[in-house]
Amino acid sequence: MPTRNKFTIVVCDHIHEAGLKMLQDDKNINFVMAADVDKKELVETIIPTADIAITRSSTDVDATFIASAKSMKAIVRAGVGVDNVDIEGCSKEGIIVMNVPTANTIAAVELTMTHMLSCMRMFPYSHDHLKNQRIWKREKWYGHEMKGKKLGIIGFGNIGSRVAKRAASFEMDIVAYDPYIHPSKVTDCDMTYTKNFDDILSCDIITIHTPKNQETLNMIDEPEIAKMKDGVVLINCARGGLYNEEALYNGLKSKKIRFAGIDVFSKEPAVNHPLLDLDNICVSPHLGANTFESQYNIGTQAASNAIEAAKGISFAHAMNLPIDESKIPSFVKPFLEMGQKIGFLESQINKSQIIAIKVSGQGEIGKYAESLSTFVAVGAMSQNSGDTINYVNADFVAKEKGIKIDSESLGDSSVYKNLITVKLTTSEGTTTISATIFDDGVQRIVEIDGFDIEVALKGDMILVKNSDVPGVIGNMGSILAKNKVNIADFSLARNSDSEALAVILVDNSVDDETMQELASLEACLSVNYAKL
Repeated sequence: MPTRNKFTIVVCDHIHEAGLKMLQDDKNINFVMAADVDKKELVETIIPTADIAITRSSTDVDATFIASAKSMKAIVRAGVGVDNVDIEGCSKEGIIVMNVPTANTIAAVELTMTHMLSCMRMFPYSHDHLKNQRIWKREKWYGHEMKGKKLGIIGFGNIGSRVAKRAASFEMDIVAYDPYIHPSKVTDCDMTYTKNFDDILSCDIITIHTPKNQETLNMIDEPEIAKMKDGVVLINCARGGLYNEEALYNGLKSKKIRFAGIDVFSKEPAVNHPLLDLDNICVSPHLGANTFESQYNIGTQAASNAIEAAKGISFAHAMNLPIDESKIPSFVKPFLEMGQKIGFLESQINKSQIIAIKVSGQGEIGKYAESLSTFVAVGAMSQNSGDTINYVNADFVAKEKGIKIDSESLGDSSVYKNLITVKLTTSEGTTTISATIFDDGVQRIVEIDGFDIEVALKGDMILVKNSDVPGVIGNMGSILAKNKVNIADFSLARNSDSEALAVILVDNSVDDETMQELASLEACLSVNYAKL
């Protein structure tokens, strides 16, 4: 990188003054404070000459912003969420998008404990009774102790594991559900690890700490609430929509759920939400990062990351990878995208701790097997890592998790011009998928675990492995029809072991009840559902 005297970093939204001081004190940085500048003026007059921009939720990094960012190499989102950043648009222009995902960890952990305690002792309501209504009525406010209660934790990552440690100090019985970690991470803390989600549903208190994705959206819904014990307490300080809000409302209204502590909503601000009408819920307006310490961490980390990005030292927590298409053949990028999809698909088929990822390339694409492995790893690990996994840190995260990543070029394929094969090994087994792209540009799977099958790599997908006996296809069709699931495509393959594999593309989402009916078929050996 050619040396430069000054790099321009623009702060588009307010961050902690300690972060601003870091920018001001660096002699190589031309610091521009534009948090109070009109957004139209910001985009038109300041952004065009900026090397780096630090943003928060008040600045939309949209098409207009990106079009003006003629000299920009990176955008640092000071916080976790990037909903207001057009990541794809940035990628097309070679702009790296970075976030600060761990700065508010302790703040989120402590807020979770605050909600838990508030729900158990109804503290906000007793406070209001005395402070605002000036009523002294102790007998009205009998709560529950946390000691001896069973706490179910969904997601045992950076935040969930810390919630568990604090809950343990209250002498609670901890049960953790996280199919993407090694059980020892839980059991070494003298806590219970489970792969059976019903163990979580039987707990006295349930708290969730997962990314928001296709697997976790509405993870707690009417069927899950029905299985819970009467008087359960639910906590969500992670992402809005992990609990189905209509189901949550109904559960609270009926008193099946005794109390809930909610910091996040599907649509915010949620000032008119029906949940606010209930008298057995503690709410806060998305305060997970609202501590002075957290804001200090966010500000200083954002400033540090921006300075290093400006100087080309590193791009911490980059969420995309700018591809210089002038340096690679045009056919490569679709294969990179396909590799990521396959990794994502396999992680849904084989939901457990990832041990190894191996990527093979045949034909000309084999020369890019190493790059493919990075994209595959991002896809495979995104199910568990959410916003924290990106192309830049994928190898580091894999090493940290003990995941081995290999790639190899196998020369030419006897059948396909270019072919990639992804082998994902987890604690539960191995899944292998081969895919190619034909001249029509459609990405197609051509083999799954030894079954020769051709199916488009898209949409909602049901995979059923069964004994190769008469009547199975008809039974599957009847179950899907009964549950109003429309079949868009049906592909079938057989192997020499008298087994068959059906890959069914469907037009609408498939619920757990339908999947259970398919699994109950006598000939069924396994059934999986994935969304691409």
